[in-house]
Amino acid sequence: MGLDDLDAAITDEYGDLDDEASLELDRETKHELALLSAALGTDRDELLRRGVHALFRRTLDTGDLDFHLRQAFDVTYDEYLSGMTYDEMTGGAGGAGGAGGYPERSDDRRYQQ
Repeated sequence: MGLDDLDAAITDEYGDLDDEASLELDRETKHELALLSAALGTDRDELLRRGVHALFRRTLDTGDLDFHLRQAFDVTYDEYLSGMTYDEMTGGAGGAGGAGGYPERSDDRRYQQ
């Protein structure tokens, strides 16, 4: 799995979404949605959009999105956004100049000033 697989999965999911998605709601969700709609004076569609944005932001900020992307596709969200893996960004593992294309450092001098 990798970036190409993630891109294909996103394209498939995006294609499966209609402009208007139907959604079955349980009693608790209906109540919460009605309460939010009444309190905020916002229609249900806008509240659902906000909910998706809030969930996305939360999973991104807590690292949950990267965890799941790493598990399923072996990439992170930053790698997806850049279109390159970290190895590709740094010249690949075992590339010129040591790990990731950077010069090698002696570990015993790492913490010395």
